[in-house]
Amino acid sequence: MTGLPLELAVPDALPDTFRALDLSGVLLNGILGGLIARRKNFDLVGFVVLAILTATAGGILRDVMIQAGPPFALTDPYYLYTACVGAVIAWFAPFRTTFARRFLVVADAVVLGTWAATGASKALTNGLGVMPALLLGCLTAVGGSMIRDVSVGETPAVYGGNKLYAVPALCSALTEVLLVRGGLPDAYAMLVATVVGAGTCLLAYWREWRLPVAEDWERRRAEWVAAGRVLGARRGRPATDVERVGWRRALMTRPRRTTRRPARRRRKPLDPADL
Repeated sequence: MTGLPLELAVPDALPDTFRALDLSGVLLNGILGGLIARRKNFDLVGFVVLAILTATAGGILRDVMIQAGPPFALTDPYYLYTACVGAVIAWFAPFRTTFARRFLVVADAVVLGTWAATGASKALTNGLGVMPALLLGCLTAVGGSMIRDVSVGETPAVYGGNKLYAVPALCSALTEVLLVRGGLPDAYAMLVATVVGAGTCLLAYWREWRLPVAEDWERRRAEWVAAGRVLGARRGRPATDVERVGWRRALMTRPRRTTRRPARRRRKPLDPADL
């Protein structure tokens, strides 16, 4: 009985399709980098630099970490030229209409899934394990935008407070790894992973899904404390520590000291010159 990889023939047009999607992603991210430069009121040089960083930095980092020769974005001239074309497009077209914004969202979701699947596929092809494949898949998809945000003095958007972006990339990379390890040909695995990543990204954008941040947890904890106090007041007695913070946290909390500690001597502030 033949295995699954021998039963499914890979069409010759499928690798060319992924190359077209890859170059389309370079063009799109070049436009996105140019739009950031427009918001920052940069000149044409700033447009080009941000476009190249956004479009190629993630793939260059991936290839450098794999150490399988020079980065592909530097050996193939189409990548840099396409990124520069995206910068020029963003220089002349502001993309302020609703249709243009929606087009950028949909196209960015497709590119996100494609690049995450490509990064994971290259990691597996070079003999790396599951965790490195997931890391390189996510890095390929979001690394360029992170470096772009840092270069303009902003906190990377993937760190939180925004719609899910790194999580769909992780879903795409994980799908690629599972399907390839399951015996599916790499081309078909990349196709399914691209659909999963793009679909998750669009669904998160439509439903406005966000991961909770630290302030959300603190707010929820304050609500629990307030609810514990109200519960104690309703019973006609002050709320106990267990009701205020929960029995698990109460067990882990050290009892309060009844005696005051002796005052400590203040240390001299550390001088940076002493480091």
